[in-house]
Amino acid sequence: MKLPAIDTLFIGVSTKMYMGYAQSLEWLEQLVAEVDARPALAAGRVVPFVIPSFPVLPAAARLLVGTPLVLGAQNCSWSDGPWTGEVSPSMLGELGVSLVEIGHAERRRYFAEDEAMIALKVSAAVDAGLTPLLCVGEPEILDPAAAADTVYRQIKAAVSGDWSVASQLVIAYEPVWAIGAPEPASAEYVSHVVAALRGSLSRHGLSRTPIIYGGSAKPGLLPQLNGVSGLFLGRFAHDATNFGRVLDEALAVSRTRP
Repeated sequence: MKLPAIDTLFIGVSTKMYMGYAQSLEWLEQLVAEVDARPALAAGRVVPFVIPSFPVLPAAARLLVGTPLVLGAQNCSWSDGPWTGEVSPSMLGELGVSLVEIGHAERRRYFAEDEAMIALKVSAAVDAGLTPLLCVGEPEILDPAAAADTVYRQIKAAVSGDWSVASQLVIAYEPVWAIGAPEPASAEYVSHVVAALRGSLSRHGLSRTPIIYGGSAKPGLLPQLNGVSGLFLGRFAHDATNFGRVLDEALAVSRTRP
């Protein structure tokens, strides 16, 4: 996926494993209807994306043809080859995927994905022409400067110190302590962390890299955030009308930006 203009807002949702095959397709049709009802999305200032389960990807690609929705995958392997049960970035590209989620906190915690493995996946995704949606975040509430430093080090490890690779990422800032919580991190906290992170990235010419927030995100949050490039939604947006509500907020915010 070629990254759009620097002030573009990204609004996306992952199904994780909460939906079966038929339910996923029904939900995707509802999501397409929400997007089609908002012709202003065609201008490209707000980019909606959806990340369903692997088996759904071929049908999802067909459903999304001609819509502004970008198709993503929830994970990828680090290469083609003898890796039983894995899915390669090159095959994802063939299926119409342009965005791939890498390094989610659940993958790190429950599947023992370390920084070295995440770096291999990021490299393989970029080589295959996919945009990595790199998930990063501090495990517990910290001072915003300390949280930003933790996230900066995660990004540096994921690109193996090659900051030219970082220019091809979308960063999903997801404080681990906020994932699945009753409420998201406060707008003030998120804005301060992202501002400090942009300060660190600016040393590499990356101060305006897309950084979206995830972690119990819901309507009302985006208009309160400063310097944040959008939202990565979870179960809240498994009701397609809620996804539409956040799209409306993003469109309104986009009209206030130069």
